[in-house]
Amino acid sequence: MMTRTKAFTGALIHDGHRVHTGHALIVSQAEGFRIVPITEVPEGCETEALDGGLITPGFVDLQVNGGGGVLFNDDPSVDTLHTIANAHALLGTAAFLPTLITDTPDRTRAAIEAVASALDDRVPGIVGLHLEGPHLSVSRKGAHDGTLIRPMTDEDVELLVRAAERLPNLKVTIAPENATLDQMRRLSEAGVILSLGHTDADHATCHAAFDAGVRCVTHLFNAMSQLGSRKPGLVGATLERDDVHAGLIADCVHVHPATIRIALAASRAPEGIFLVTDAMAPAGSDIDHFRLNGRDVFRKAERLTLADGTLAGADLEMAKALRVMIDQVGDGIGTAVRRATSTPAALLRDTGGAGTLGASTRWAIHLPTGKTVTRRLDAG
Repeated sequence: MMTRTKAFTGALIHDGHRVHTGHALIVSQAEGFRIVPITEVPEGCETEALDGGLITPGFVDLQVNGGGGVLFNDDPSVDTLHTIANAHALLGTAAFLPTLITDTPDRTRAAIEAVASALDDRVPGIVGLHLEGPHLSVSRKGAHDGTLIRPMTDEDVELLVRAAERLPNLKVTIAPENATLDQMRRLSEAGVILSLGHTDADHATCHAAFDAGVRCVTHLFNAMSQLGSRKPGLVGATLERDDVHAGLIADCVHVHPATIRIALAASRAPEGIFLVTDAMAPAGSDIDHFRLNGRDVFRKAERLTLADGTLAGADLEMAKALRVMIDQVGDGIGTAVRRATSTPAALLRDTGGAGTLGASTRWAIHLPTGKTVTRRLDAG
């Protein structure tokens, strides 16, 4: 059986670490990806000439609540995960963490079982689970159901420890108001990727949590204690650390581009800031409303809001977040693409091969028109 090899020319190529100009991407079913100077494309190789644009690895998204018209919280099942995975694959994502926001203990257990089963079934793109709650702060709940927010118990810790043993990656967003330092240490030692979010904790408390093993911050600036003149909050503590990653919703709705620029300039580790979509059910679909914990969420003017105007996730695709970072924030292409690929992958225990062209089986062509075309490692 013959294998197909094809060269793509005429676009910038980002391998997940750096940009290559004047090069071609050679895609082979037998040998994977090769990036070579244009002059070294084999004679007679099938070639597709692109008129500009950018080739990248598939995106890595650590916060995906839904897609394809469905929401993980509504039905934490393998069927739901198939639908979400298919929707985000078409949007250029190679690896993602299905995200369950604050819900009941039974729904949390169901989410763990669904992701474990999806991994057994090799559902493409799923590399673990993100539990965003329920151990958050009611005062910074955002669109989370405050009646379901509660303190972390010993039983919760045991459940999470067992889940971390079964899943390649388990990310859990917590608030110090409802999780103790001892619990954070135990979870971190068990391999759980802990992230601070939906918290009003003060600066010193946030640093103590980082020292106890928390290594990430969920959607920087949103639903957290802000940077003030006398109270630096979680934002200030995050920007002071060189050992903490931070997710960012770059949609010009959740965070102003100027605020992102200031954060990058102020951060001790700006390379640790990565992009998330916080995508909800509308991602990859044309639905204009959906239900979240029994409440209506409306999609209008690239915003998702509850009836009272509270933001409820983001109407965002990773390719758009990338354009915002490059065109409006002023991030360099090399750095911006890393924020959507290898930087979030570096936070994971097991990337499943995502984050770079050398390891991923999914890649994307971002055309000058703004359209993103996704491909798999079949040279097609």
